[in-house]
Amino acid sequence: MPLLWFLRDRLAFTGTKFGCGKGLCGACTVHVNGQATRSCVMPVGALAGRSITTIEGLSENADHPLQKAWLEVGVPQCGYCQAGQIMNAASLLATNPAPNEQDIDNAMQGNICRCGTYQRIKKAINIAADELAKEVS
Repeated sequence: MPLLWFLRDRLAFTGTKFGCGKGLCGACTVHVNGQATRSCVMPVGALAGRSITTIEGLSENADHPLQKAWLEVGVPQCGYCQAGQIMNAASLLATNPAPNEQDIDNAMQGNICRCGTYQRIKKAINIAADELAKEVS
């Protein structure tokens, strides 16, 4: 059973979305041991002893800097890809807290947004990176 369906059907964590079912679009992105992972192609049986974080677990009150920046910039349109986009961006910021434009483009290229909000996504990532830098200093 893929992790996606275990999360959605067994645990009722429906923030993680089904997109393509082949690990290509990024809608199903979650963190496995802190790394962005496509849950639609990850077998649950391969995850024993690993830490899984979904969009529901990114922050207790939906107040992660990325979530706040997403709203500030007005990123979501249809919203379908947004959980995967945020989870991928969170993985980027965890490993590179001050990404440049190319870093963001490279990290986010596997996440597809049907509505084409890529420029707003990039702006929100930059805002969140600035906010996280303030929290550290």
